[in-house]
Amino acid sequence: MYLELPPKVSRILTVLQSHGYEAFAVGGCVRDAVLGREPDDWDITTSARPQEVKALFLHTVDTGLAHGTVTVLLGRDGYEVTTYRIDGEYEDCRHPSGVVFSSNLEEDLRRRDFTINAMAYNREQGLVDIFGGMEDLQRKQIRCVGEARERFLEDALRILRAVRFSAQLGFSVETATKEALRELAGNLKFVSAERIQTELVKLLLSPHPDFIMMLFELNIDRVILPEIREQEEARECLEEIAHSLCLVPADRFLRLALFLRPLGERQAYQVLRRLKFDNHTTGIVRRLIRWYGCELKAEPAAVRRAAAKIGSGLFPMVLKLQDTYRDVSKVQEIWNEIVREQHCISLKTLQISGNDLIGLGMKPGQAVGDMLDALFQDVLENPEHNTKEYLMKCADEMLRKPMQ
Repeated sequence: MYLELPPKVSRILTVLQSHGYEAFAVGGCVRDAVLGREPDDWDITTSARPQEVKALFLHTVDTGLAHGTVTVLLGRDGYEVTTYRIDGEYEDCRHPSGVVFSSNLEEDLRRRDFTINAMAYNREQGLVDIFGGMEDLQRKQIRCVGEARERFLEDALRILRAVRFSAQLGFSVETATKEALRELAGNLKFVSAERIQTELVKLLLSPHPDFIMMLFELNIDRVILPEIREQEEARECLEEIAHSLCLVPADRFLRLALFLRPLGERQAYQVLRRLKFDNHTTGIVRRLIRWYGCELKAEPAAVRRAAAKIGSGLFPMVLKLQDTYRDVSKVQEIWNEIVREQHCISLKTLQISGNDLIGLGMKPGQAVGDMLDALFQDVLENPEHNTKEYLMKCADEMLRKPMQ
């Protein structure tokens, strides 16, 4: 089998091989290349020790010398080059107590999680597939290297990775792997919230977000999403949620909001905080859940008012969410027209400011804000009124009324 390698990857392999070392592209990049997908990055495994790798390249970064990894920099691109290794005992269900460098490729591939991630390639030797990765790619299945229970006992994160790869590739999980996964799902308690978050988001953004159901079928939710398991209403609409996830674009905010919506805004917030999501993501998802079920009338003024209340950046996302359960095409058409015509839907685009009102004789304070809001409400009903001339005249008339 011939795989097209990026020029810089070929260069690294050639340099290592020309100095008497073995070197291969390895892991997910090989899997993706075989599938005709564009790899996100290219990892390289070699018989050379870290210091030997460093001696062969001008620019390197000590990414993880203790574990055999050096990042080779070629221009602006970095490539992780890792020495063949054998992992020591896993004492915390996550990390080996140490590693032993090896000169044997098979020993290095044996320690990897799934067969489809345990293939190596270079142009001289072609595809090295000792554990049946190609066969599993053809069968479209996720299967552990060796004994599944051992792999999951070594690193509990692999439990989530199995589901995530299944969703990203549209593959099933092989029977023995699934049984071990279900049995050891409780060990996810040893995995950090940040790592769980990362895998959950990748699953949700995958081409098959409905595979999220596997988390509940395999008892994974007991550890990572107890809030959903404990809420009857949320459990009852799991299939509806899974279906809805496929109806919106692969957007982090949209899919998180749909997934957590049955919990309600308050409990969804608790989940997001527990899983260490950043404040920006947490804030947007909360607001999307808040406005998910709001009534949107297909009338220009009503749409402008709703967009002003929800926020111009969030409003199109709310439409995408509502489109999963009702026809919002007329509201969408009106919104598109509002955007084209650049109607004012926030105080930022109102053609009069607080300073303008102060220039008319108003004293700084709440009254200025109240006046701006009154003018803004007028513009939401009548977008053609958003001119400085009209608004200044209107404000002047409003200021004169009390004196009459």
